[in-house]
Amino acid sequence: MTTTNHYLKFLIAAILVSAIAIIPTTSNAAEGSNEKYPKTISFTREGLMNKIKGGWAGQTIGVTYGGPTEFRYLGRTMNDNDHIAWGDIDYVRNTMTNSIGLYDDIYMDLTFVEVFEREGIDAPVESLANAFAHAGYPLWHANQAARYNILQGIKPPKSGHWLNNPHADDIDYQIEADYAGLMAPAMPNAASKISDKVGHIMNYGDGWYGGVYMGAMYSLAFISDDIEFIVTEALKTIPAKSKFHHCISDVIAAYKANPNDWRKAWQVCHERWDSDIACSDGALSSFNIDASINSAYVVIGLLYGKGDFGRTIDIATRCGQDSDCNPASAGGILGTAIGYDRIPAYWLDPLKRAEDIKFGYTSSSLNDTYKMSFSHALQVIEKNGGKVEGDKITIKCQQPKPVRYEQSFPNLEPKERIGIGQNLANEYTFTADCAGIEIRGEAKSNNSDYVALVEVSIDGKVAQISKMPANWQVRKLEIFWDLALKEGTHEISLRWLNPQEGASVWMNDVLLLRKTR
Repeated sequence: MTTTNHYLKFLIAAILVSAIAIIPTTSNAAEGSNEKYPKTISFTREGLMNKIKGGWAGQTIGVTYGGPTEFRYLGRTMNDNDHIAWGDIDYVRNTMTNSIGLYDDIYMDLTFVEVFEREGIDAPVESLANAFAHAGYPLWHANQAARYNILQGIKPPKSGHWLNNPHADDIDYQIEADYAGLMAPAMPNAASKISDKVGHIMNYGDGWYGGVYMGAMYSLAFISDDIEFIVTEALKTIPAKSKFHHCISDVIAAYKANPNDWRKAWQVCHERWDSDIACSDGALSSFNIDASINSAYVVIGLLYGKGDFGRTIDIATRCGQDSDCNPASAGGILGTAIGYDRIPAYWLDPLKRAEDIKFGYTSSSLNDTYKMSFSHALQVIEKNGGKVEGDKITIKCQQPKPVRYEQSFPNLEPKERIGIGQNLANEYTFTADCAGIEIRGEAKSNNSDYVALVEVSIDGKVAQISKMPANWQVRKLEIFWDLALKEGTHEISLRWLNPQEGASVWMNDVLLLRKTR
């Protein structure tokens, strides 16, 4: 960390740079058209690489900046005077070295990038899912539920479906979809197609839409540097009747009504959309990792940042909740729009000193990633009718089309959370009036290979024998769930089938859901 005086010098420099930094018009002119969607757009190799590098660099800077604030501000914004550190020239290098887990936004992306590099851009979903499921990094929420599902033989897209994954609407694929837009420049529908395959490994419905939307914004950032265009046009990839679409539309409308007060847009989103349906951690809680609300914070950062890189990631961070992932997405999208060489030196210079550091759980550095992503982009361009001729790259631009409509947890809403807070001894029975149920808990053991078997019965009939690994890496997040119960009063019974010395099964709480009123 730097001294206060040193930090102030950097802050002053950032303000000066930001004051003169204006988003440029696209340097790679479209061929023969002034329409917002030209038939083609051309880049030099250097020009295309500059934008791809800008995307990865902006993402990395954003997550580094927001990292210290992650989930510290729940259901509230950061005050303007709440300090967010940006240290000296080695700040990014030191953070990447000492806080490996912070960069899950990046190394999760790279799981898929590295598979595409090994097996080609048409790599089968099985390869992508297996790489994800067997990776050495820890996972949470929809990602961990999907990992467990895959290891239990529940393959994509079932691994991400809401009936098999109560976290289906969570942010997971949203923070991992950057690669899709960067390898599909000016081709948002191609990006959506990639996301259809990968995003359903761990998500469904609004959770999937979060990744589709991010990918589309990255893709459209190759066509235009107009932030309103990027945000608005990318939303056309999302079905208009979805909750996700309504949420982002509210942000855009709030911006148009109050273009200089981002907190008013935040308040609209908080009042209308800051609630989780089925995430066992977020429902009926101020904690919210739902894709819709966190995507809204990305968009708030982009719109109210008005092309200023520092202000964009700062606002996205100050919106709270997943406040490292959101500035990562906002910074990456803006970095793509303006290009690597126009990211202000205050932000870029510390990154440059870290570009050869390999991200945790990967064999890739940023410099490696730039090259792989560029190669994949060339392949996708040619696959979609574009041309790579020497130094000239011509892309057939795509107007965004909506993906299919999906809805997780239809006609369900959280009703009540009941605390248990005890170990399962032999049998535990309770009654619940509900249309869906989730029982949160975990197995522990001195033996990491131990798998607890918990028989769950509903109304006297065995519903499931839940396999609960003691190994935290492959854990099951909930002992049991059933999101398709007939609404009414049910008797729920849990029985531990294979108790073992040194092992325990902890029952945390129960989330009850009901039909929407």
